[in-house]
Amino acid sequence: MHHTPIHVIDFEGTRSSGIVEYGVVTVVGAVIESTATRICAPEGSISDVDQRQHGISEASAAEQQSFTNEWERFAALRQSGPLCAHNAAVEDGLLCSVWSCPRESPNFANTDAPVATWGPWLDTLYLYRRIYPQIDSHKLEDLIRFFGLQPELDRQAERYCPAGRQRFHCALYDALASALLLVRLYSEPELNEISLPWMLLQSAASATDRANFEQQQLFESL
Repeated sequence: MHHTPIHVIDFEGTRSSGIVEYGVVTVVGAVIESTATRICAPEGSISDVDQRQHGISEASAAEQQSFTNEWERFAALRQSGPLCAHNAAVEDGLLCSVWSCPRESPNFANTDAPVATWGPWLDTLYLYRRIYPQIDSHKLEDLIRFFGLQPELDRQAERYCPAGRQRFHCALYDALASALLLVRLYSEPELNEISLPWMLLQSAASATDRANFEQQQLFESL
């Protein structure tokens, strides 16, 4: 089990509204070390469909500070450990729409070369698709139910999530769900010693991405 912090992230919002809520769960090994969350002022309109899904109204969010004030937090997170999400392309896209890149940071894939990108990301969606291809659905809520993690998620949500934000499609709740999926991999006997580079490789979205990742690792090791 590795001891590099992994920062599990979830955003609520769209390209139209901007990020209207973030949740971060920092995991070290199999332990939740810290969490952070808040609602953020929208950069555009929040549609009725989105409001029904995440429960954040324009009026309530407008009273908060913009997500752009969180640069130092997210740049520091990226420097200290890899970012993780469930279907990370969504979080990466939203993050890049605010800041195209972070400060130079390690890529955490067994290389000395720093990168100025938010990735490579760990992605619990692709990790579970590759490790458990036989499961019918790899949606976050379905995986939580399938692996019997709902009681633990509810316990963690009661501890960490704000009142009224203890359900799916709330940023910290979803980040906690993804973090629990990540942590439970260490409980599998055959995965107990999985490495961070292996998890980053399995998180690549396509076979082409994985091949490019492996080729880059080989090139940088020469």
